[in-house]
Amino acid sequence: MEITNIKTLAASDPVLEHIILALPKPSFTSTNNVFHDLMSCVIEQQIHYRSSKKIFEKLLNAAQLEQVNPKNFHLFEEKSLKNIKLSSNKYETILHIINFWENNHLDWTNLSNEEVSQHLSSIKGIGKWTIDMILLYTLNRPDIFPYDDYHLKLIMSHLYQLKPKMPLKAQMMAIAAHWGEQKSLATLYLLAWKESNKK
Repeated sequence: MEITNIKTLAASDPVLEHIILALPKPSFTSTNNVFHDLMSCVIEQQIHYRSSKKIFEKLLNAAQLEQVNPKNFHLFEEKSLKNIKLSSNKYETILHIINFWENNHLDWTNLSNEEVSQHLSSIKGIGKWTIDMILLYTLNRPDIFPYDDYHLKLIMSHLYQLKPKMPLKAQMMAIAAHWGEQKSLATLYLLAWKESNKK
């Protein structure tokens, strides 16, 4: 099935086909921890799988934690978080996340994309980009296209020669429509292309 998905995706888009032939299939190991990854997104403004600054990783190391969760968050706050400067908005969002977890006990893996989005968007300070990162990286949903992602906008504008005078989102969505239900895989290949070009 995996090989079939890649072949189908390559056949749907000549730009992606070139990337797929040149690069190995992108891979990462999910934490399966929505709370942890939300904190990563809020604190570092990037989910830790894609981070180059490794701020969140350094904070975890300082607190001697592999992952942060509602039960050990007090240790994370005491040993790490209090030692860095965060905006008041970020602190408020962190408090809203903690409050949400105190009042909700959800099995995220059994929720639909729409249900995940509804729950996370109810947390003040959590926007669409963060929700897309959780769906894509944490929950490994196959049909996620984070069109608000800054890096993805730059990549697609360059590779697909998007017209600057036309609405960017509409052009990106038109391209992504060809990817069918493999939008997540296509997104990961495009981001992997960017990383490969840094080397």
